[in-house]
Amino acid sequence: MNTPLLDRVASPADLKGLKPDELKQLSAELRTFIIDSVSRTGGHLASNLGVVELTVALHRVFDTPHDRIVWDVGHQTYAHKILTGRRGRMGTLRQTDGLSGFPKREESEYDAFVAGHSSTSISAALGMAMAARLKGEERRTIAVIGDGAMTAGMAFEALNNAGATDVNLLVILNDNEMSISPNVGALNSYLTKLLSGRFYNAVRRRGERLLSGLPPLHELARRAEEHVKGMVTPGTLFEEFGFNYLGPIDGHDLDTLLETLDNIRQLKGPQFLHVVTQKGRGYDPAEANPCLYHGVGKFDVEAGLQNRAGGRPTYTQVFGRWLCDMAARDERLVGITPAMCEGSGLVEFAERFPRRYFDVGIAEQHALTYAAGLACEGYKPVVAIYSTFLQRAYDQLIHDIALQNLPVLLAIDRGGLVGADGPTHAGAYDLSYLRCVPNMLIAAPSDENECRRLLCTAYQYPGPSAVRYPRGGGPGALIDEGLEALPVGRGIVRRQGRGVAILAFGSLLAQVLEVAERLDASVADMRFVKPLDEDLILSLAAGHDQLVTVEENALAGGAGSGVAEVLARLGVVRPVLHLGLPDRFVEHGEHAVLLARCGLDAAGMESAIRGSLDGQPRQEMARAGTIS
Repeated sequence: MNTPLLDRVASPADLKGLKPDELKQLSAELRTFIIDSVSRTGGHLASNLGVVELTVALHRVFDTPHDRIVWDVGHQTYAHKILTGRRGRMGTLRQTDGLSGFPKREESEYDAFVAGHSSTSISAALGMAMAARLKGEERRTIAVIGDGAMTAGMAFEALNNAGATDVNLLVILNDNEMSISPNVGALNSYLTKLLSGRFYNAVRRRGERLLSGLPPLHELARRAEEHVKGMVTPGTLFEEFGFNYLGPIDGHDLDTLLETLDNIRQLKGPQFLHVVTQKGRGYDPAEANPCLYHGVGKFDVEAGLQNRAGGRPTYTQVFGRWLCDMAARDERLVGITPAMCEGSGLVEFAERFPRRYFDVGIAEQHALTYAAGLACEGYKPVVAIYSTFLQRAYDQLIHDIALQNLPVLLAIDRGGLVGADGPTHAGAYDLSYLRCVPNMLIAAPSDENECRRLLCTAYQYPGPSAVRYPRGGGPGALIDEGLEALPVGRGIVRRQGRGVAILAFGSLLAQVLEVAERLDASVADMRFVKPLDEDLILSLAAGHDQLVTVEENALAGGAGSGVAEVLARLGVVRPVLHLGLPDRFVEHGEHAVLLARCGLDAAGMESAIRGSLDGQPRQEMARAGTIS
């Protein structure tokens, strides 16, 4: 029995000796391996199946890691990881202490740049290419960017900058939202090989030198070339940015990919290659529904993903149902998402209220200012956005929404740690970066029913508001399907005890109640991070010897800091133990394990509180929290 080719590839250098037919066999083996591996670990599937041949071709043609490849978005790098010496660890993908689901510089010298957020590749690659120029190093830099990531303004800012330089930068647009018919594909493959070839580009350069002394003729020739290419290729826009546009070509045709990339490797200056791929390629269920197979849990390869409807609703589903119910009552409500319809729970809303549903693409900055414009005209925008992506629109939140005190509701999903997606996607900072913004209302629900009621509260608030909830499900609270709001800035005591009062912000309340039973402590569900319930804080401080704040957010500047500020301003002296996320990036892994490592599981919180009561030194408390 022949040894699989994949077993012979320990690094990209091993690709250099393979024949073209062997590279095609390797691609097939690679695709099969990815399907089997992801079915065991979960992860991003459809996007990775779409870039197998492109990955093989890039590592065959270019000299990595000397040549740099920057992937955008980084969830399409599984084939890259396998070919760069990490195949044996793919069974640990996205698991605690295992391989990251994204590029990670600490993980491999082949990972040139971390890319969990989109649209960063061209900027980063341009910086690397310019650094090579400054250092006098001969190296190629390649940015591989998806068509979705190309919708963000940052990508075009980088293109605009790059086109004004003459560095050796190759931008590859991985376009997986369109298909190529055989005839069109063959024609474009032929044209691209022609336009990227040495003869065409040599003639082009000589013609430019010859005509450069005759400006009118040079301009006429330049325009004629653009118009001829524009008739057969969609690259006029990128040519105007200063790139030499090539494509589109079939991203699954290895022969064309290899020849085109080899030709481009000989060219100087900014190059732009348009490659068309198919998400889910090689796995029928993923080809038929690439959105469903974008991010998957463990599954049976033969059966595919099963319908898992039923059971307790997730926080995302609670939001989605609330959005539809509120939209049915109020025609002013509009829903906005930056390319996260499914992830943010807007599918039903989009189907029922299509005229009031807006997917603006991967453009978080635009999403918030667009919402501000709608709010100026009397609409009530609800922006469904992940906490980690809201970071990208911070200026728009402050300048365009909060400064004008506009009634825009931010439904912030994935607040806190996000498990397998790791630090690039963790919502660890939103309470901190939102709390300092004037005019904001910030709510942190403790269960599913509180989530629905606080959404009602925030929606009725006359200024900017945010409701922040975690990924996945809650404790299973019975949900009141009404649309009644809660009093703004008022928390509630969930358990009356003595000695210690624990002020819980958000979804860790269930664990806090468990701890309180063991310590006979009082527990307050604070509900609001801004405005804080100062009366409740003062009451708890007066009736207890020590206060403890708990939040799944960075301690610096978070809800606990707000409590300490209230006590200091009012001159109340009381020891306060702050429990939250540590001042470091928390790596990927199982959510429960990560909470335990941060001292935010029930056992960790109990230990920290008992240690505080026993007068344990501050340095021994560092893993769980801080004392003020």
